[in-house]
Amino acid sequence: MATQLIPRTEPIQAIPAVATREDDIDLPNLVSTLADHKWTIAFGTLLFFLLSAAYAMLATPKYEANAVVQVESRPPTVPGLSTSSATPMPPVVDAPAATESQLLTSRRVLGEAMSELDLDVSAKPMRLPVIGDLIARAQQRFNPGVLAAPWLDLKQYGWGGERIDVAHLKLPDALMDVPLRLQAGEHGRNVLFGPDGQQLLEGTVGRTASNGQGVSLDLKTLVAQPGTRFELRKFNPVAVISALKNDITVAEQGRSSGVIALTYAHEDPIRAREVLDKITQAYVRQNVARNSAEAAKRLQFVSKQLPNVRRELANAQAALNAFQTRTHTLDVGMQNQALLNQTVALDTNIRQLQVQLADAGSRYTPSHPVYASLAQQIARFEGEKGRLQGQISQLPDTQQGLFRLNRDVEVINQTYANLLDQEQQLNIARASAVGNARIIDPADVNLDSPAWPKPMLILAVGTALGSVLMVALVLLRQTFRRGVEDPIDIELLGLPVYASIPFSARGRQIATQPGRRRRDGRQRLLALRSPSDLAMEALRTLRTSLHFARMEMKNNVLMIAAPSPGVGKTFVCANLAVTMAQAGQSVLLIDADMRRGTLHQAVGVRSEGGLSELISGQITPEDAVRKVPGTERMSFISRGAVPPNPSELLMRPRFAELLKQMARDFDVVVIDTPPVLAVTDAAVIGHHVGTCLMVVRWGLNQQREIALAKQRLEQNGVDVRGAIFNAVEKRGSGQYAYSYYDYRALHEAPARR
Repeated sequence: MATQLIPRTEPIQAIPAVATREDDIDLPNLVSTLADHKWTIAFGTLLFFLLSAAYAMLATPKYEANAVVQVESRPPTVPGLSTSSATPMPPVVDAPAATESQLLTSRRVLGEAMSELDLDVSAKPMRLPVIGDLIARAQQRFNPGVLAAPWLDLKQYGWGGERIDVAHLKLPDALMDVPLRLQAGEHGRNVLFGPDGQQLLEGTVGRTASNGQGVSLDLKTLVAQPGTRFELRKFNPVAVISALKNDITVAEQGRSSGVIALTYAHEDPIRAREVLDKITQAYVRQNVARNSAEAAKRLQFVSKQLPNVRRELANAQAALNAFQTRTHTLDVGMQNQALLNQTVALDTNIRQLQVQLADAGSRYTPSHPVYASLAQQIARFEGEKGRLQGQISQLPDTQQGLFRLNRDVEVINQTYANLLDQEQQLNIARASAVGNARIIDPADVNLDSPAWPKPMLILAVGTALGSVLMVALVLLRQTFRRGVEDPIDIELLGLPVYASIPFSARGRQIATQPGRRRRDGRQRLLALRSPSDLAMEALRTLRTSLHFARMEMKNNVLMIAAPSPGVGKTFVCANLAVTMAQAGQSVLLIDADMRRGTLHQAVGVRSEGGLSELISGQITPEDAVRKVPGTERMSFISRGAVPPNPSELLMRPRFAELLKQMARDFDVVVIDTPPVLAVTDAAVIGHHVGTCLMVVRWGLNQQREIALAKQRLEQNGVDVRGAIFNAVEKRGSGQYAYSYYDYRALHEAPARR
């Protein structure tokens, strides 16, 4: 059973080509589109799955080292410098982890680790492309520590178990970041080649080799088969530090916890652990050194003041002794001792504050709160000292002189004692300085579980990505393929659809059967090879519609046109003519495409001796008209030899006379014409026919293209009565009305179980 659209008998008002249906999102249609391309999506997804599996197998595993460092929020305290309670201290930072994280990846810390491990030197064996690393890893897994023999005598590649340790490599600037080739020899000998293949030097393991041109090499270890090649490269230290900083992840564990976790991944697990160990140790060591440097700086200041204070103390004692000898006095009277003690205490505090002020001046600006507070305290003590000076001025001159000299000796003596005490404490502090950072968990690596690749994750992500990309590709392709897929889109152009012909896989198979240039004489007609095909049922429906519409035709000549090549116009013409002949009508099929006509291949005859020779008078109609084997009432005129001027031949009066003669001799004349938008032949032929139908291919011809072809024919006076929708594919529930039921004879239907 076939469903069709009955042509309208009333006049149809043409609708402009721009009158298209609004493009709304049709979820069932999208699902149907994906279902139609399920094998494409499945194949693409499978391809991505296989690529993901290959990557998971071939990718070089990376092992991740982890370490944990704790940074305390307290500022480091340095013994040896007493701080007055009134002196404001710098604000305590609650969470120094953000700052310490930057210090952990600073060039100073990373540079120290790079220097100790020689990270700016890379040495690795050359592997067989693509699968060399996989083979080497497999060999070491089954035979750890064993040097593998070369495969297929490919001695230049390493096959597993090779070891190399570069103790020293010095290169000129021109060879920095340039790959060099080292070839292993026998008994530890090796040869270093430059980028152009020239030999740079030859050496032996354990000895430094030099060429006198700035290139020197010292190998500590070299285990390899003779002939194995290694790639040596010395990198720019700045670039190495920058790459190392990008590869190391530093993150605080918990907010304001001061616990910092470090991770670093590398192909060599031992190297990953060593790098992280060196970095954490260098960081802690430099953290302690910063605090020790603070103590050393203060010790330097105190040591510089001690000789001056010692000299002042000696001068003060000498002056006191000379005064006592000259005035014959021994000591300050008991009534003035309290005044002396107060004066000494004030002077001692002032001198200590002055020492602290000098120390603060080396670290802060005069506007800093610490510096300003010390200056205010000194000013207050100076004021109290001035008040006591007023009381001292009332004493006798001898008592005043003795009082002043005793005060100087006591003050300087206490200051000297304090400085000696600070020097001892600062010496201890410098030797036993402890920073505010410590290593909680030393660097360690899980050798049984590489950090990358993760096979399950890669397979899942790769498969999902493949599915998404294939679905997107199908939808994108469907979006850009603007060919009509619904007969309504054709009817909007004023063309009634006479029949919708479903796509025939059997028809394509028959049309593409191999043959010697398709001139083997075999017919390629679906109507004869597979008459029960669904496409043939649709063509029989078209035959019925044309039979009842013949009363409106001016003659019995039917022209089949198409907007562009490749729409199946020849298929429709040939098989429609056969169905008409099978219905008892005498049918003449004419191939009027004298440029690229292929009807003779479908019929199974030669193209020579056809329409072009007939119009030019080279042959007679009796010679041009041939019977089609397999059909009793069908004849055929091939295209003939390709002429230089097909359009001019068709415009000759003889062509019109031939059509009139053939129309009298046959019940139906079916003409296959060239594409309308390609050449003007169809417009010339259309003046002599009674009916013109246009073949539109599902998913290929665009709506504007169809409208332009219809407009071009109508401008030349050719009335296009309708369209034939060819190669329709079933596309979900939205187009069920245009599909065909499988209604074969009982003996052809598959047996039910």
